[in-house]
Amino acid sequence: MNDNLKAVVICADDYGLSMGVCDAIETLIERGRLSATGAMTGLPSWRHRAEGLRALVRTHPADIGLHFTLTGQSPLSPARGLARDGKLPEIGPLILRAFARALPLAAIRDELRAQLDAFEDAWDGPPDFLDGHQHAHALPGICEIVTEELSARYAGRLPWLRNCTEPFAWARRRRIGWRKAAIIGRLAAGAGTAAIRAGFAVNDSFRGLYDFTPEPPYREVFRAALAGPGTRILVHCHPGIVDEELRRLDPLLEPRERELDYLASTACGEDLLAAGIRAARFHETGAQETEASALRG
Repeated sequence: MNDNLKAVVICADDYGLSMGVCDAIETLIERGRLSATGAMTGLPSWRHRAEGLRALVRTHPADIGLHFTLTGQSPLSPARGLARDGKLPEIGPLILRAFARALPLAAIRDELRAQLDAFEDAWDGPPDFLDGHQHAHALPGICEIVTEELSARYAGRLPWLRNCTEPFAWARRRRIGWRKAAIIGRLAAGAGTAAIRAGFAVNDSFRGLYDFTPEPPYREVFRAALAGPGTRILVHCHPGIVDEELRRLDPLLEPRERELDYLASTACGEDLLAAGIRAARFHETGAQETEASALRG
């Protein structure tokens, strides 16, 4: 490990979504290109792959967290008033209900508890962090449940939380994905600040957003994500191998393979070195800034 390189969390979402996604993420952890991944514990692949992942991170340390899933998949709990015909809602309707303050909060709390239970049952320990599939953990009503439940469950050893906002000028300076960053930042406004007030550690810069299109090439997306200020930087990504299981479960397909191809390449290693950055666990990143300076915008 080169301590002269800046420590940045590079986190893959969706571990457990399919075997092909698990294969891709484990390969990148082993190569040192990823330092974190969030697990979708309601999917069968989590139960099948958790033991192997635990063995992998003993030799290739990484943060393993809960990718709290409230959209698009089957719930682990009854999810009354939230799921329909055994499936959680899409992100659009969930956002509308969140801002209308019309979410079934008891059902969301039960689902969070069920997914945390499924994590602990397979992992034999608590998650290092929590984030949300399609960033749903930061929506109004949901973010309060997340901080309350984690505070009660893990008092004295809180996981870190993904903050989906950052100063707008930082996102605009990267150019790639800044409009998407602005939208997500608006939807998640206040969640990061509330998490800090509740005693949680959070990232101060959230990067890696783009429109999942072939242009610009993913290398440009990633290189842009490595540039700019911040002491606790989080770059998120979605690498995966497209298999029939993934095709059944999720619409995001080819972009996952483009991300995997680049992240596994020599070019990615060269770009990290050129930027003076190494993939690192969250506790290796810089000290948390004050609430006002870290989360303005």
